[in-house]
Amino acid sequence: MSGPRLGADVGEYLGSSLALPLKPLLSGWLSSLFHTMVPTGYSKLQEERLSMVDLGPEAVPVHNGYRQEPSHVEGRRLLDRATDGREEDDEDEGPGSGVHNMPKESPLAMALQILVPFLLAGFGTVSAGMVLDVVQHWGAFQYITEIFILVPALLGLKGNLEMTLASRLSTAVNVGKMDSPIEKWNLIIGNLALKQVQATVVGFLAAVAAVVLGWIPEGKFQMSHAVLLCSSSVATAFIASLLQGIIMVGVIVGSKKTGINPDNVATPIAASFGDLITLAILAWISQGLYKCLDTYPYVSSLVCAFFMLLTPLWMVISSKHPASRTLLYSGWEPVITAMVISSIGGLILDKTVSDPNLAGIVVYTPVINGIGGNLVAIQSSRISTHLHFHCAPGEVPDETKGCYYPCRTFCGTGANHRSAQVLILLVVPGHVIFLYTIHLMKSGHTTLTPIFMSVYLATALLQVLLLLCIADWMVHSMWRSGKDPDSFSIPYLTALGDLLGTALLALSFHFLWVIGDRDSDVGD
Repeated sequence: MSGPRLGADVGEYLGSSLALPLKPLLSGWLSSLFHTMVPTGYSKLQEERLSMVDLGPEAVPVHNGYRQEPSHVEGRRLLDRATDGREEDDEDEGPGSGVHNMPKESPLAMALQILVPFLLAGFGTVSAGMVLDVVQHWGAFQYITEIFILVPALLGLKGNLEMTLASRLSTAVNVGKMDSPIEKWNLIIGNLALKQVQATVVGFLAAVAAVVLGWIPEGKFQMSHAVLLCSSSVATAFIASLLQGIIMVGVIVGSKKTGINPDNVATPIAASFGDLITLAILAWISQGLYKCLDTYPYVSSLVCAFFMLLTPLWMVISSKHPASRTLLYSGWEPVITAMVISSIGGLILDKTVSDPNLAGIVVYTPVINGIGGNLVAIQSSRISTHLHFHCAPGEVPDETKGCYYPCRTFCGTGANHRSAQVLILLVVPGHVIFLYTIHLMKSGHTTLTPIFMSVYLATALLQVLLLLCIADWMVHSMWRSGKDPDSFSIPYLTALGDLLGTALLALSFHFLWVIGDRDSDVGD
């Protein structure tokens, strides 16, 4: 027998003999891990809702608007009555099980569901930071430094629009509004069209804010640069929002099919590559328009006009669906206010970057802002879903009544204090991974000394602590006042995350410079 033939036979024999014990072991381990990540309560809840679709449209009335207290309560009662017979026959389930309460999640299942999207989102922000570290030396960014004011505002669109869309659709999945295929696609198309309208308008207003905050206080103004800012901002917001919206819909639909709670995965996945995509598009468009500024000055105006003229089309499409039509008229306050807050953070970044002693801040700004925004968006989405599921608008659980105190967020008796604990525990190990990733990629301008890492991690931890406390107070306050937190809270929270992250990071770098931890040439 030849040598190659003998080797093949031995390999085949060993492979077949090892496969017998390994296959059951591997499949059992994967099955156990999947069941840990996907609690049976969510799968059972989806099956019960899907079974209600067969009862006809009269069994569970569908209403698209937010203010639907009578229909929401009545629909829940009909669903409860339909499942009461099965619950009475099941000895393992109490009378309050089934659809009366949201399925319980163990901290382990919650952490496993959050961990992978959290790491993906973190590596996305790390990539965005490294891209920003490179493009800050491009001509457009050096001669029109006000583009830095646009960066937090445009990166914040994932909180203003993508995460808000993810939170709304996650709640729609959990309360059963996406069980009907027709209703599901009407909801998706209406929300995507609404998001394009908001992206275009916010992109234009972000450019106006950059002009006001950057040039007017200094008494200088150039129309050609202002038009370039406007074109870059509007085009970036439109293209990035469209791409991320399509990805977001796929994530929500996939989560529903697999039984994973979309509140745990949708918002961080919305930000996974959002920062990188947005920043890359902004850099590419602004640099391209900057090169055309002298030879073809009209190109910037044409680009801006093209995307602005598409706005009426998206408005018509979004007005066809009741839920998106309502937000088309009433959903501008949080989006515009959040843009202004993020622009203030951009002004801080612009002033800090202009200081050569603080050059290292650029690569870390998207990371600390993105991670803080991702974590607080998860908590906000979970609290909002819990309120939609258990309370009528205007009513809050007993444990949240009265004056707010910070311990309630992490140590209270409410339904979401465990998720707050899980999220805060992810901050330090997550940022350590991302810091060393930046270091291994030889990016940034700061050496990872023990002093730097201690100050940076303390800054990140303080940012997330403040954001989680603000989220607990804000979501319940909005629900009490009759506003839908899915549409109103996340823009404010992610914008505050940008402002707090940029401001605290700037203070940290100033502190490190004062105490002598100075490395302004690392990674050049």
